[in-house]
Amino acid sequence: MGLNRMLPAAALIIMTGCTDHEKEADLILTNGVVYTVDEDFSVAEAVAIRNGRIEAVGTTRDILRDYRAPEVTDLEGGYIYPGWIDAHCHFFSYAMNFSNADLVGTISPEDIINRLKLHHTKQGGAWITGRGWDQNDWELQKFPDRQFLDRYFPDTPVFLRRVDGHAAWVNTRALEMAGITAATRVEGGSILVENGSPTGILVDNAIDLVDKLIPPPSKQEMVTALLKAEKNCFSVGLTSVQDAGLDRDTVELIDSLYREGILHIRMNTWLSDTRENFSHYVMNGPIRNDHLSVNTVKLYADGALGSRGARLLEPYSDDPGNLGLILTQPDTLEKFCRIAYSHNFSVATHAIGDAANRTMLQIYANVLQGKNDRRWRIEHAQVISPEDFHLFRDYSIIPSVQPTHATSDMYWAEERLGPERMKGAYAYNSLLEQNGWLADGSDFPVESINPLFGFYAATVRKDQQGYPPEGFHPGEAISREAALRAMTIWAARAGFEEDLKGSIEPGKLADLVVTESDLMTAQEDELFRIRVRATYSGGELVYHISR
Repeated sequence: MGLNRMLPAAALIIMTGCTDHEKEADLILTNGVVYTVDEDFSVAEAVAIRNGRIEAVGTTRDILRDYRAPEVTDLEGGYIYPGWIDAHCHFFSYAMNFSNADLVGTISPEDIINRLKLHHTKQGGAWITGRGWDQNDWELQKFPDRQFLDRYFPDTPVFLRRVDGHAAWVNTRALEMAGITAATRVEGGSILVENGSPTGILVDNAIDLVDKLIPPPSKQEMVTALLKAEKNCFSVGLTSVQDAGLDRDTVELIDSLYREGILHIRMNTWLSDTRENFSHYVMNGPIRNDHLSVNTVKLYADGALGSRGARLLEPYSDDPGNLGLILTQPDTLEKFCRIAYSHNFSVATHAIGDAANRTMLQIYANVLQGKNDRRWRIEHAQVISPEDFHLFRDYSIIPSVQPTHATSDMYWAEERLGPERMKGAYAYNSLLEQNGWLADGSDFPVESINPLFGFYAATVRKDQQGYPPEGFHPGEAISREAALRAMTIWAARAGFEEDLKGSIEPGKLADLVVTESDLMTAQEDELFRIRVRATYSGGELVYHISR
């Protein structure tokens, strides 16, 4: 039984009696374990909801005494949390990926070919596109080449993004269409060349040379995909997402869907560093309503560790002479930061390598000039020189981390970095202890959309097979309370939205998640298996388990 009684059926609805002292509510949830995630991390039993917001929180007895509602749901001991917030993802890209071949988990180039054949047979189209491959998962851990794709697809252009989005594998036809040769140069990107010819691997900014040729989806295709993405997010308890870098057209499309009442998941959309975004949005100041916030500029300092594009202070341990890539020149980054500062916009910068982190921390320090409440962020904060850690604290810079990156990268990260640099890598607890808080996201579709995978990775530091037994650098694990705060109230705070969401307190939006087990007490190997039983957005039941 349990929460199947939350379904809109007669068994669910209990009409409460009416007395003079009772206050009106639209929905009352009773007999639960309510983790409010307020300042004291207090636990309650019941919640009254009115007009899409939390009206009151307390014991079941007190709420039923003080409120009446047309619908009262007995949660029968279910566990309730504030709606989960992904503090760094690519929601729009995730939606658009539904038309691509899913290459996540492929174990070899041959495995990819099999998936592409099946996908193209079903999907058709002038291009073959896919995303999710990772050469680190293959027996031969090296980048593939275009000739392998040519063997199977000689005439149709092929474009396959790596799992992190920072490299692409293309065939000869795609190279020819883009006019790419061994002599082609791209600032902030690289075209791998062997024996005087491009291999078909494009890294970081070089990807755009081919990507821009792929026909965009229609508006209806985008809307359909966004609604599917929203449904998937609700099913894992995500009620808000922070989308890391969009152009004006996409933001306007999303805004129009809110205005029409079509889209419901809440979004904090970060702006890509385009001229149009700066002139149309940044120069006019931040935007915020209950569904959409536009208050952050997204910048890129370097690439990714998996494709050896992360910018390091010293060469890669497994690739001598390679320092990685600078995606945007430091003087340009500082210019963007100063414009954002002057117009009250936050800045969130992708920085993976220790050199990229140092560059951005120093630029932020130059602009911020000490302690502040601007809430500028370093996205990933993945490899940091020990001497630079204090800059996060000194300049109130938020470490915005993705815990599943640690458990995805742990098999090969030390090969890239060596043991000494690993001391400052994926150092979530160190950053938390000195700063007092951090924001937690997933970077999906790079990782799974399920926030409990990140909760498990942050607190346990193992993969889902229990490796390594002692945990990956276990001293950098964070507590369960901190992990829950990082995906609720701290994530909201990072986006200047803590007055709207992130905790179950009167006046805040009634975004709630109900699970079948307790995140605070479950066995560690159960954490990533815990199912969401119901999700509420503004007091509306938007997902439930059918039984």
